Amino acid sequence: MSRGTLYDKVWDRHKVRALPSGQDQLFVGLHLIHEVTSPQAFGMLEERGLEVAYPERTHATVDHIVPTADQERPYADGAAESMMSELEKNVAEAGIEFDHPDTGDQGIVHVVGPEQGRTQPGMTVVCGDSHTATHGAFGALAFGIGTSQIRDVLATGTVAMEKQAVRRVEVTGKLDEGVTAKDVILTIIRELGTDGGVGYVYEYGGEVIESLSMEGRMTVCNMSIEGGARAGYVNPDETTDEWLRGTDAFEDNEKFAKMKEYWDSITSDSDAQYDDVVTIDGSSIEPTVTWGTTPGQGIGISEPIPSPEELPEDKRGSARDAQAHMGVQPGETMAGYPVDVAFLGSCTNARLSDLRAAAAVVEGRQIADDVRGLVVPGSQRVKAAAEAEGLDQVFREAGFEWREAGCSMCLGMNDDQLVGDEVSASSSNRNFVGRQGSAEGKTVLMSPEMVAAAAVTGEVTDVRELDTTTEVARS
Repeated sequence: MSRGTLYDKVWDRHKVRALPSGQDQLFVGLHLIHEVTSPQAFGMLEERGLEVAYPERTHATVDHIVPTADQERPYADGAAESMMSELEKNVAEAGIEFDHPDTGDQGIVHVVGPEQGRTQPGMTVVCGDSHTATHGAFGALAFGIGTSQIRDVLATGTVAMEKQAVRRVEVTGKLDEGVTAKDVILTIIRELGTDGGVGYVYEYGGEVIESLSMEGRMTVCNMSIEGGARAGYVNPDETTDEWLRGTDAFEDNEKFAKMKEYWDSITSDSDAQYDDVVTIDGSSIEPTVTWGTTPGQGIGISEPIPSPEELPEDKRGSARDAQAHMGVQPGETMAGYPVDVAFLGSCTNARLSDLRAAAAVVEGRQIADDVRGLVVPGSQRVKAAAEAEGLDQVFREAGFEWREAGCSMCLGMNDDQLVGDEVSASSSNRNFVGRQGSAEGKTVLMSPEMVAAAAVTGEVTDVRELDTTTEVARS
């Protein structure tokens, strides 16, 4: 087993005891909740007459069901209003801080935690959402958990888990212009498979990862779960420090200095032992898009769609089904594939730097006449900052809709959905059949810059072929 890694150090420091089941009981440093997975857990506490053990370690927001066009209460969707009302009641009774839409702090759970400085190196972070791995970008151990585990964390401040093996994913070299963190993680998933990470957590490292902004690292860690890993993380460094210095949590320099001593102590040792090491040449990565119905079915923009017969035998059937659903043929490239919807948003790519990069592509252009464009900031703070920079005007003038913060079309649990067999160029994390609200709909995953390029051309387009006066940010 691994030894001397950040994963081992943080796990050991949070381990309460070994359980008869073979799992370990871990103390939870930060518990994030939202409106979809928490009501049942609160109900379980009420049935047992239990209270929330550490309300100060739990933080709530609303994101999955909150409408992004009209947030007037009561919500038009009765189920959404019911979930919102239940969350309001639960957090008020428990004394849990809540980023209500009236506060100016509401947003996607994996955006608000990092931007407020709640997510910190060496923490254990849990949330009833699979993309909790996002927080690993800060050197935290971050896990998505189920409803019964949410109950356990609320009641005891701990969670039972099995320790995993650690795979070091080393991305070497330097990214070319126009290649982003989204392309990096899509390439990793393509190379290792959607089930390649089962039984592992991924430690991301190498020159490419170290050169990424915190937003870029969050994008990479966010999609660890799409690669089958239980979690993903990056060792904290100066980039991490600079991000945290600017957050609400560290207005006190003395507190920052004290915490930094701990952060430095939990980074992986130079002679750490890993259960597996994989190396990927970052200089060979190009803008990457999906051709199928899983995040692992991706290719570089200039590469041909593979023939199912070229793939391992256990992947051939799903490849044939995916190609039939998407209407693509082996040997073709995805360049020129027509799109109907351009979606900029999600916990993967809806931060300020993502919006800046996409705006640099669309500025001075119009989206294609037959394309519906949506820009959904990851949080109210992101929205306000973007508006202060005039990014909203850039998008509006190009023909995009500028929305309120929320998960939006990433998963179609709200009004933002595909209709019929529409094709979506999406900056989100999953392209499963029906994921964006229509069983006939088609989703092509790509970076925000590539979504912007698809919006203005009406088809999947290599963003590097568009003349831009602003260099595309690698975030």
